[in-house]
Amino acid sequence: MTTETKQPDRQKMQETAELLRGMFTGAYVSGMIALGLELGLYRALAGAGAVTSEELAERTGLRERWLREWLRGQAAAHVLEYDGHGRFELTPEGAAFLADEDSLLYLGSNFSGLRQRLAALERLPESFRSGLGHTWDDRGPEHAAGTELLFRNWYRLVLVEQALPALAGVVEKLQAGGAVADVGCGSGIALVEMARAFPRSRFHGYDISRHALERAAQNAAAHGVTNVAWHRADVDPLPGDASFDLITTFDCLHDMTHPEVAAAAIRAAIAADGAWFIADINGAATFEENLAENRNAPMMYAMSVLSCMSSALSEAGGAGLGTLGLPEPAMRELVLGAGFTTFRRVDLPHPVNAFYEARA
Repeated sequence: MTTETKQPDRQKMQETAELLRGMFTGAYVSGMIALGLELGLYRALAGAGAVTSEELAERTGLRERWLREWLRGQAAAHVLEYDGHGRFELTPEGAAFLADEDSLLYLGSNFSGLRQRLAALERLPESFRSGLGHTWDDRGPEHAAGTELLFRNWYRLVLVEQALPALAGVVEKLQAGGAVADVGCGSGIALVEMARAFPRSRFHGYDISRHALERAAQNAAAHGVTNVAWHRADVDPLPGDASFDLITTFDCLHDMTHPEVAAAAIRAAIAADGAWFIADINGAATFEENLAENRNAPMMYAMSVLSCMSSALSEAGGAGLGTLGLPEPAMRELVLGAGFTTFRRVDLPHPVNAFYEARA
């Protein structure tokens, strides 16, 4: 039996070349954005109008020749505007996404963690051969800091003011004095914000990352929070005594080696009238739907290999769900399978996450 060899179509060849050119161009420009963020260049440019490389050097104390090349590249990529006569400007729109680190619009955290995330490329060939991924702590303390930046502003600006009031009766319980656990708490920003808002309540953070828990303790101390405790979940797990009024899991279930074990532990730990508040990636139910409809799919599948699926396969027999592995139907099955009786989607705006509430 012979197989006919298909000849490349010239139009498709051109389209493929353009696609790949855009991919590697974006990779290099993303590196320059990360560098600009680290050096504080967007903050220096915000509101400054059109400046020359010499003026930017005077503002920042950095070397003019390096700044000139960086500015030219950013203008060529249309991140900055070029006004002629050697002057470059960060527009108000660009500043909204790259200069204001405390804004919900801020996208800089997606670039500033690139160095740590892409470092996984050194280890991934062996993962493809062995099947085993890498834990969060394998990636070093910098990874915990980078992950914190991705979610910090939502925790600070939305969690207490908008998200918790969307859960019936939760705010009232916490105001009176309740018990809260954050499973997969990372560097603890969510718990710190809740602990500050509800000083009568008691808060407990559970994680398996030593680096994240060390950072969580530092964050709590920096804000003077004393009503929160941190637990290394693999040696000090959730108690199965139905004692928590609220349990939260933020962007972590799909990262876990055994999310069904975590869900069962949460069911045992939650009070009869307690609530489980879940945030996880908002994906479609099938790959085909993600391919057709999810504009974030290319980034999400790449992030999965670099981080999320790697974590979920960091031990033999891990679930390996991946970044898009818990869309709403799968999340519903996980939650109800753990023994919860109600499950609903909570309507909160977010660029990549879906939110759910489960009740016993």
